[in-house]
Amino acid sequence: MTDHPAPEDPELERLRSELRHLRARAQTHPLISQAQGILQERYSLPDGESAFALLQRASQQHNVRMRQLVEAVVRTPRPDHRSPLWFPQRTRLPAPPLTFPAARRSTSRDEPNQASVLRAVLSQTLAVLDTPMGNVQLPDRVRGGLRLEQHTGLTDDFVDFFAHVGEKGTSCSLAAQNVAQVTVHDVESDPVFDEASRHAILAAGSRAAHSVPFVTASGVCVGMVSAHLDHRLKGVSEAQSDALAALGAQAGQWLTWYNRTVLLDALEYLHALGTHHRGTAGRRR
Repeated sequence: MTDHPAPEDPELERLRSELRHLRARAQTHPLISQAQGILQERYSLPDGESAFALLQRASQQHNVRMRQLVEAVVRTPRPDHRSPLWFPQRTRLPAPPLTFPAARRSTSRDEPNQASVLRAVLSQTLAVLDTPMGNVQLPDRVRGGLRLEQHTGLTDDFVDFFAHVGEKGTSCSLAAQNVAQVTVHDVESDPVFDEASRHAILAAGSRAAHSVPFVTASGVCVGMVSAHLDHRLKGVSEAQSDALAALGAQAGQWLTWYNRTVLLDALEYLHALGTHHRGTAGRRR
């Protein structure tokens, strides 16, 4: 008989939560540090704290997650230092409509943001496939692969294990590679999974899965939603597949707009802040 604490032990849960926080920090901190260095050099800021203060203000002003903002700073070609605008030739377009029921319910009162739209996409996917378990992933623009953005009904261990997935070993990575829906009828026997991923999915109570890519008009995958079921799946009907394909297309169009509009708005605001505060110290809020 062992003395290991039961899974529901509060101290064990606290330690797991702390470990998840440390892992997330370890993954994000180098990227933030890189963005701080870029901004320090670009705007002659005296220290990293001043650069972080600008990032924080731009993130809050445009409701863009810090990780997404710093990814954009690192990846986007620098602005012309002589121009007050980062993207002087940009045309700003309105958001494409979201017509599926979950989106109408969740975004009817407020202007939709990325988090609310992804939650609505996940909710609609789970409604179509009649399951309470699922997750949404977006491309990791720095490391490659996919990173977990939204989830429901899944265990903490599942969330930890699949915080980031590479280009092989899972149904979602195959769906992203082929830009096509992937159905896993039986997690236990499907060869798409590597053994570590298979074990993690089965341990979470999932016995079948279905992954749907978010597809742009040009056929590029810009995200993924996956539903998990607690029983083996005979198949997905044509009506379900068509509904999910339409959902993936709407999500892809909306994310394309978001990346070309809201995210660039945040960068433009950051550039204006940096230009205005050039050479001066600042502190985070």
